[in-house]
Amino acid sequence: MHIAVFSQYHTNPDCPATSRHYSLLAHLARTHRVTLITTRTWETQRLTHQYPWLPAGVEMRAAEVPYHNKMGTARRVLAFGQYAAYAVREGLRLERPDVIWGISTPLTAAWAAAQVARQRRVPWVFEAQDLWPSFPIAMGAVPTRFAQNRLFALEKSLYQSARHILPLSPDMTSYIEGLGIASAKITTVLNGTDLDLAALATDEAVEALRRQHNLAGRQVVLYAGTFGRANDIPTLVAAAEQLARRRPEVVWLFMGLGFYEPLVRAAAGRCANIRLVPPQPRHAVFAWFRLADISVVSFLNLPVLDANSPAKLYDSLAVGTPVIVTNQGWTRKLVEQHGCGWYSPAGDAAALGTQLQVLLSQPDKLRAAGANGRRVAAEQFDRQQIAATVQRVLEAAVS
Repeated sequence: MHIAVFSQYHTNPDCPATSRHYSLLAHLARTHRVTLITTRTWETQRLTHQYPWLPAGVEMRAAEVPYHNKMGTARRVLAFGQYAAYAVREGLRLERPDVIWGISTPLTAAWAAAQVARQRRVPWVFEAQDLWPSFPIAMGAVPTRFAQNRLFALEKSLYQSARHILPLSPDMTSYIEGLGIASAKITTVLNGTDLDLAALATDEAVEALRRQHNLAGRQVVLYAGTFGRANDIPTLVAAAEQLARRRPEVVWLFMGLGFYEPLVRAAAGRCANIRLVPPQPRHAVFAWFRLADISVVSFLNLPVLDANSPAKLYDSLAVGTPVIVTNQGWTRKLVEQHGCGWYSPAGDAAALGTQLQVLLSQPDKLRAAGANGRRVAAEQFDRQQIAATVQRVLEAAVS
């Protein structure tokens, strides 16, 4: 069958991003025709060229719509609108698909998928990567009540029109069910991770990193991801500085880019125990996670963020590195239930610094938690299994 995929952002393992859909599209294209309608946003940001830009068998139609994390609200809205307009136009031009897979964020990408599905009279499946518009509203990006209500109405109408919905966490599923959407129409598919890429984090690769970055004999804390407004980076920097005073043998690595990069860079300049690491390609990031004794997955204390499905959680556990999470939703339940991590309250640098100090003095406890994480990753986070689930949903939507 012919699957049309509407996704504003396409990445591959050469990019400093999760490249979730690269794995899923590769699986689908083995047995189905796949057309991807996207943008070239990430194509110029490849850090290596070890992988084809598209999986074998995937056709692409891509708009030239710039986008980056430091954009203001107005510029982001323009980018969302430009992609949506392009996606509708291209969706009406391409050979009629059997099913459409609309991937949000942003919500406008799912809207475009729904418009084309209605006009072409084909079913569509809605993948909800984040809770939009709840997230931008919580971050203050949609200030007027009128605009908020219009967006919430749009969100619900999209859930209702979709043949099936794929939320990326159990908490997202609960939220959607709370809007009156039947549970039979919803399948939770976790963000997951690429276990084949995780296997590249060999002992030799990790030791090479340790020598290259002068980390022999040092314990390592890692934050890898976006330095965005939602990620509570000032709290992490304060905790890192506190930890440096108490445990000078500990190095905290901040890997990534984003809004708070100047803050992290300044902290690294005044504290030798804080280091800023440039973004790494997807296929290389696992060695950094395995190098670390513990990683941190942090967000602001906003209820909407508790539903997140953060890639860095899965990547860390896949290589046996335990995590500290700072939100109170399903990720806290997961790490506590499986004994693969711990919770520290968002916004409390003192509590985080103290907890890290205690945990780093118990290497046996860290190793046991890491082994638990590796086991749960193999059981629940394999993107090949997730891709098979997505394929079944898309096929069932047609039948």
